Amino acid sequence: MMSMQQRLELERRNKEPANITELNLDNCKASALEGLTDEYVNLETLSLINVGLQSLAGFPALPKLHRLELSDNRLLDGLQHLAGCPALAQLNLSGNRIRDLDALKPLASLKKLRTLDLYGCAVTEAEGYRDSVFGLLPHVEFLDGLDAEGQECEEDDDEDDGEAGGEGEEHYANGEYGEEEDDEEDEEEDEEEEVDLAYLQRDDVNDEEEDDEFDPEADGGEDDDDDIDEEDEEEEGANSSAASGSKSKGGKVGAADVSAAAGDVNDEASSSRRGTKRKHEGEDGGDD
Repeated sequence: MMSMQQRLELERRNKEPANITELNLDNCKASALEGLTDEYVNLETLSLINVGLQSLAGFPALPKLHRLELSDNRLLDGLQHLAGCPALAQLNLSGNRIRDLDALKPLASLKKLRTLDLYGCAVTEAEGYRDSVFGLLPHVEFLDGLDAEGQECEEDDDEDDGEAGGEGEEHYANGEYGEEEDDEEDEEEDEEEEVDLAYLQRDDVNDEEEDDEFDPEADGGEDDDDDIDEEDEEEEGANSSAASGSKSKGGKVGAADVSAAAGDVNDEASSSRRGTKRKHEGEDGGDD
């Protein structure tokens, strides 16, 4: 089992004693204090739970000590050794061997003591225990978690913790920090919206550029389609003319009629060509 001296060195982590504000030495083993000195002038919280302490002799003067945890030890008395801790506001002595009220009298000198816990101590079984303690220590506001009227303590931390928060808590109460946080959140949301909008606009521009790009195959395909459509229309017109000329009186067109009509067209073309030829020959003869 680790001794108090070893545990103290471990918790210090090579820091100077004057730079330490909190120490937790719970569950190490020592019947008396070891290594804890007046050098810890800025120590505010000290926890010595379940260490096995039988005496507080040699307890150092700790002017800034605010909270002291001494529960589950073997203390009978010796609380006068805490006189060098004038700022002490919370003291937990639960689970010790304190049997009578006289052992608590030295605590009267600690004028800032506001919270005292004596759960599990034999003194709590004495008749009129609560009234006697509040009478003996009038500055104590909460005994074993309740005030003199039997009302529970609303907060674990006392008034000095609120003072430590000081200006920060006042700002929160006035809503100043809350407003600043809301403003920061709004600014972040606006920036995100601007980024999203810029991204969407960039995508739209890219889509338009892709649509405007020249596609040779697409353009060529459209021209080819137009040429094919024009040829189809010419063929349909020719066929329609031939079919119209070869219709029978009843409005019906047969294969023979179509052939005859085609022959007539060919004969007319041949006759036209022969007439033109004779005309040229006649003109040539006249010249001779």
